[in-house]
Amino acid sequence: MSEPIKPDMSRLKLLQVLEPSGGGSGRHFLDLCKALNGRGHDVTAVYSPLRAEPRFVEELQALGLANTLSVDMRRAVGPWDAKALLSIRRIITRNGPFDIVHGHSSKAGALTRLRLPGKHVPRVYTPHAFRTMDPTLGSKGRLVYGLVEGVLGRFLSDRIICVSGDEYNHGLSLGIRPETLRVVVNGVATPPQDRRQAMRARLGVPGNAFAFGFIGRLTPQKAPERLIAAFERIATRFPLAHLVIIGFGELDATIRAMIASAGLSERVTMSADIAGSEAIQTFDALVTPSRYEAMSYVMLEAAAAGKPLILSDVGGAGTVLEHGVNGCLVPNTDDPAPLAEAILSFADPDVRRRLEAGALARQNRYGLDKMVEETLQVYQDLLSERPLTIATAKGTGSDVADGLAFR
Repeated sequence: MSEPIKPDMSRLKLLQVLEPSGGGSGRHFLDLCKALNGRGHDVTAVYSPLRAEPRFVEELQALGLANTLSVDMRRAVGPWDAKALLSIRRIITRNGPFDIVHGHSSKAGALTRLRLPGKHVPRVYTPHAFRTMDPTLGSKGRLVYGLVEGVLGRFLSDRIICVSGDEYNHGLSLGIRPETLRVVVNGVATPPQDRRQAMRARLGVPGNAFAFGFIGRLTPQKAPERLIAAFERIATRFPLAHLVIIGFGELDATIRAMIASAGLSERVTMSADIAGSEAIQTFDALVTPSRYEAMSYVMLEAAAAGKPLILSDVGGAGTVLEHGVNGCLVPNTDDPAPLAEAILSFADPDVRRRLEAGALARQNRYGLDKMVEETLQVYQDLLSERPLTIATAKGTGSDVADGLAFR
């Protein structure tokens, strides 16, 4: 047998795969690929064009990675997954051998981990919220998805990167071994802050308004309908309050109808044409009423910008929010009263000043470099446990026949 040699940790060959391009998972993917490439690693990025936002594709293609490739991956499970699986295997064969294969989100995570038992390129998975963390998932769905995540996590994952302690604990509840799980909290670049008035003018937000901002996909997970219901309750009592919603999704028509029905069209701005990180400077406070999260990028970006937060009590909220210090933590409920009360509290100038000061004092805690370094440490720890052999380094043996560089 060939003598083990250590892989070159200074230039890893990495395959990064993502199905959804929107929201935090898309931002994480772009930031990670860019940073890894900037540190001299060879990065091949695979994305699905089926739900890809044009801005995401433009940013990804502009990174100058070794390869940027598309594979049709659908969110729903179906026979089309076989074709996607074969496409990813061909990429591994033609563009490898890779040191690490890293799947992001449930679909890409499954497709990159499905394989025959035996020697393989190490597989890393970042769920960006396990599917079973969704409180609206029925008992049947929870059973099925829990079984899938448990089997893949226990038997086909070398490492699973959780983005919060809440997600780590959920992984344990699925029966995944502690030695497989790692926590790497998302990190962000500081959002721009030099175009506040120009952005407000572009969005039609009055200069004297107190702007509550929402950024995210308009989906049941992000619960934008909760925000409209709460805002309707306080609109007449807080006349300077204005609501800015950045994003698009399946609930777009529903949200627009709710706004019109409540007579709030002059008090609510909706846009899908501005990047969330750019829009944050428009806000005075961020509102995230999600039903579930692992570690929301929007929370982190707003915290890094020094904005007060109003968050539902979901995964990761406690990482960025100290209730009464830099914002308000509200119950994860469809009852609009607690969220409305939290929004209305900002009408009090003393409360507003206190929460703004607390937010500014905490804004330097969420850097991107720390996340990237900790992710690389996961890779390096994993590779140090599974040394490269001279035979596979030269691309010989049965690993080439299967399209994989075995460790």
